[in-house]
Amino acid sequence: MDSRIKEIIYTREEIETKIKELADWVNEEYKDSKDLVIIGLLKGSVPFLSKLMMDVTVDMSIDFMTVSSYGGSTSSTGNVKIVMDLKKDISGKDILIAEDIIDSGITLKAVMENLSARKPKSLKIITLMDKPTGRKVDLHADKVGLIVPDEFLVGYGLDVKEKMRNLPVIAVFNKEKLDEI
Repeated sequence: MDSRIKEIIYTREEIETKIKELADWVNEEYKDSKDLVIIGLLKGSVPFLSKLMMDVTVDMSIDFMTVSSYGGSTSSTGNVKIVMDLKKDISGKDILIAEDIIDSGITLKAVMENLSARKPKSLKIITLMDKPTGRKVDLHADKVGLIVPDEFLVGYGLDVKEKMRNLPVIAVFNKEKLDEI
């Protein structure tokens, strides 16, 4: 195993089984929707959203936002900025934000407030991972895949210094190896 990884929390098989369950929820939740837009928050949501949309059978479109509150750090600064905004008008549409992880909740709460002001028909959150022990604001996802420990995690979209997102597992990063990244 890579010395930068302390422990694997979830295997690829466990993750993909859970994503299929999340897709089943989307299919049921939005079976009557005429205009579902799933919004991925870049860059972390890419592996999750890519797999999720392959199992979603209802009509949908996707769009992306890049939002930052980490600024190269390993914890949220609380200063949230939209780096890249949506390309679509979401007014009157069913909006589902697909997030890789909810940790402090600071970034996602700011995104929710921003999108809510655009008057969507509905606005919900689906997340692959939830780290409730890290929460700093009152925010809850409508659908959660996996509960993760209060550790610095990498893989399946989660990165350290923009690296290790491509790991097909969710793992605890060995902080002693931070200088090697």
